[in-house]
Amino acid sequence: MQNFFKYLVTPDFRKQLLIAIVSIFLLIIMIAVSLRFYTRHGEGLAVPNLKGLNIANAIDILEAEGFSYQIDSVFVVDKKPGTVLEQDPDANTQVKINRIIYLSIVSSLTPDVSFPDIEDKTFREASAILENYGLKVGDTIYKNDIARDAVLAFSLADQGVKIGQKIPKGSRINLVLGDGMGAEQVEVPNLVGLTLSEAMFSIKGASLNLGMVTYEGEVQDTLSAVIVSQNPGVKDSLVKTIMGTKINLVLSNK
Repeated sequence: MQNFFKYLVTPDFRKQLLIAIVSIFLLIIMIAVSLRFYTRHGEGLAVPNLKGLNIANAIDILEAEGFSYQIDSVFVVDKKPGTVLEQDPDANTQVKINRIIYLSIVSSLTPDVSFPDIEDKTFREASAILENYGLKVGDTIYKNDIARDAVLAFSLADQGVKIGQKIPKGSRINLVLGDGMGAEQVEVPNLVGLTLSEAMFSIKGASLNLGMVTYEGEVQDTLSAVIVSQNPGVKDSLVKTIMGTKINLVLSNK
């Protein structure tokens, strides 16, 4: 043991220790330089901004700058097919040469969806349902009906569409809605040729009221007089009016 401690203070030991320290230092430097060279430390490229570009143009840019790429597609309504929607990494990110850039583009294939049940739904409900299915509201037409803003009918490009039918996503659906006036309007009965008592019965049954009653010519028997005209009148087709409207009558014995 004494010989070992004596050796530690000899010039030979100090020489060997110095050689070992220098060797370790040189080894560390070599490793650092090698890693720096291997990883190309400090060398990088800024990722170009590809969003909104056509995929062909985006590929030309990536290949010219030494990037690899992978592409997936997704359908988006009202977006031009082949347009770059997203990229990873983001634009201006510093990356190494040959780094893979992931692109999401608008698909040129339009998927189909099953037409949802919107019959008798309110306009607001129908709009929300169509939006959830990736469909849009087209033209809206109001029709006389008791149900206000309720969907009475629907069509796609002026063609009827059935619930569950497969249609292209993004299609515009035209709607026929009720105007809520159905309960307030009634058909005007044709009273010409009826007596006053018969006309009053028809008027009451139609939820209308008797207006002004006048006589044409010399009328000797009002009970047998018949209606020769009315206002509002009925022509070739039925006429509707608001409930409670007064019907003016002209009677005659002729």
